[in-house]
Amino acid sequence: MKKIATGFVVLFAALAVVWADSANAAAAYPNKRITYNICFNPGGESDITARIQEPVLKKILGVDVVINYKIGGGGALCWAELVQTKPDGYTIAGHNLPHTVLQPLEMGDAGYKALDLKQIYFFESTPNVLMVRNDSPFKTLKDFIDYAKKNPPGVMTVGGSGSSSANDLGTSMLNKAAGIKLTYVPFGGTGSAVPALLGNHVTALMSYSPMVIQYRDKFRFLAMAADKRMDVIPDVPTFRELGYDVVEGAYRGVAAPPGTPDTIIKVLADAFDKTHKDPEVKKKMDQNGFKTEYMGPEESLALVKKKMVEYEVIMKELGRIKK
Repeated sequence: MKKIATGFVVLFAALAVVWADSANAAAAYPNKRITYNICFNPGGESDITARIQEPVLKKILGVDVVINYKIGGGGALCWAELVQTKPDGYTIAGHNLPHTVLQPLEMGDAGYKALDLKQIYFFESTPNVLMVRNDSPFKTLKDFIDYAKKNPPGVMTVGGSGSSSANDLGTSMLNKAAGIKLTYVPFGGTGSAVPALLGNHVTALMSYSPMVIQYRDKFRFLAMAADKRMDVIPDVPTFRELGYDVVEGAYRGVAAPPGTPDTIIKVLADAFDKTHKDPEVKKKMDQNGFKTEYMGPEESLALVKKKMVEYEVIMKELGRIKK
């Protein structure tokens, strides 16, 4: 009995040391550079946002914030690696909805589950936008859909960022709403999807609102998958205005590995909150066609759980859930 009691004393003493070390590490956080992984190609919305954030985050946190790229599987590789990473706050990753909900639903085993990701902050949202080249014969959404109906199913190709993503789902929703069959072609991110349309390798892109700002001189924007028109791009009509109930887009934020201490999460969440309330950051976000969001850890987790319910219904209706 005495040996057992002694064993418990040793065990509790060891645990106390571990807890104390963890508390000390959290209290000193951050004291070295933070790696900020982007899950898509350079040049896309996640990358643009991170580049806007980086100098302000560095100033607020007092350490370097290094942007790194982990590309593959429409973001799945990045998130699968994140959930296996040491939860010390020194590796974080961009977090995209609906991707992190859709991928586990559709793939079955995506290497992670939506709730594995520890939420830090959601800072923006962008609706889908259907776009074609300026020299395209499709002047309106009606032209585009009429052509799809008159030609063999699947002939028209629509590129987008990633599989099981907002662009992918938006294309499926348009197929259902319009009674057509478009072939979705996934790319590693918007940064690689845009050259495909410029090179005439796809008929159209299902992309995001910032592309309207960046490529107004090269592309024609047929419709936006939003509840209402955006103030910064008021000339792009919504699908709903044109008779198709298609509302879809992406939320972007940042997440940490599971098990990251709440004290560290708070430091990061406060830093992202201050960053996106910085007048210059807000101005740049608006100018680039992003809708700024301000969702801390609890609100972000609530959004993920809400979207898990919504997307399961949509994916079942589309027959896209892995059985």
